[in-house]
Amino acid sequence: MLRIDRRFFLLPLVLALVAANAEAQSNLTAKVSPAPPTASRPVEETDRLRDGLVGPVRRVRTEVAKLSNETGKLQEGKHAVLEVVSYDLRGNKTENQYFPIAGSTLTGKEVYKYDEKGNISEMTLLNADGSLLSKEVYQYEFDFAGNWNKMTTAVAVIESGKLTFEPTEVTYRSIMYYLDENMMKMTQPAPAVAKSSAPETSPAPAQSNNASGANLDAKATTKSPAANNTANTRTNSSLPAAMNSERLSGSGPVELANVRTNASANSPVVNLDSDPPPPAPRPMLRPVSGGVLNGTAITLPSPVYPDTARRLRIAGVVSVDVVVDETGKVISAVASAGPALLRDVAVQAALKARFSPTKLSGQPVKVAGSINYKFAFAQ
Repeated sequence: MLRIDRRFFLLPLVLALVAANAEAQSNLTAKVSPAPPTASRPVEETDRLRDGLVGPVRRVRTEVAKLSNETGKLQEGKHAVLEVVSYDLRGNKTENQYFPIAGSTLTGKEVYKYDEKGNISEMTLLNADGSLLSKEVYQYEFDFAGNWNKMTTAVAVIESGKLTFEPTEVTYRSIMYYLDENMMKMTQPAPAVAKSSAPETSPAPAQSNNASGANLDAKATTKSPAANNTANTRTNSSLPAAMNSERLSGSGPVELANVRTNASANSPVVNLDSDPPPPAPRPMLRPVSGGVLNGTAITLPSPVYPDTARRLRIAGVVSVDVVVDETGKVISAVASAGPALLRDVAVQAALKARFSPTKLSGQPVKVAGSINYKFAFAQ
């Protein structure tokens, strides 16, 4: 009976030791097992990113110049400032001035096409009934960071029964960047590659017992380095990789290339759970034509009738050309028609108007149109 009692006392102790050992193994396994993959932090969408700009852009100044072909050669006219936009370090827009050019665009339905970089490549202008009114194509040149700094506009014309495109306008963008690590690397010149001054030596010819073999080897050693390189290239293209590495074991660059290829082949492959989203189309430079915008306004304050105009019994309709940004705010207002004494108050009222954001293919765009204010005496 005494032995049985001792066994019962030892049994809980053995069970406790087994449990402690299992817990230690589980902790060790947890330490050795790889950490779960962390979700990548989404890129913060800023005003600069929405405007389709690459890099830490600080300021963009856009100018337009008309092209003329009077002397048989394209000549640029006087440059006119179209827009000035500034951003802070975080990419938030701090300044946005737009200077519309009178008579630069026609009114109608605009249909756009984009290139692989998200820039507008083609614009078709349609009448209200869907008939073709005009067509323009755009070509771009890019700076070192990938932002376009020159855009050439060409309009479709018919010449000798054939469709051609005649350049009519050039748009320049002067882009200023904040200085960061990437900009520092991009602006520094690339280091020059030092070339070895030692002449290339051909491998010693293999000895042969017969005279004909010796003559062949002597001819082979007198070939120029360019001929040897050509022969090696042909050998590479006709033989498998394993045979090439054996035949060209004395060629340093080839061995280095083989090593890099094998290293890249053994490197782990990272598979994404889902395909990355396609790049969003970049915002268009010129606003979409909207016509008369009175009926689409959310807020349309009435102008104050000037006392001088009231005493002189001046009345009439004042038309104000406006540009509405992507958020529905009026960023530019210029009176284009109407009595002179009534234009200033009409412009001040137009700047206070608000509109719903306009989207084209799901992308917010600027809208250019007009607001009409009617000044009349109460009957």
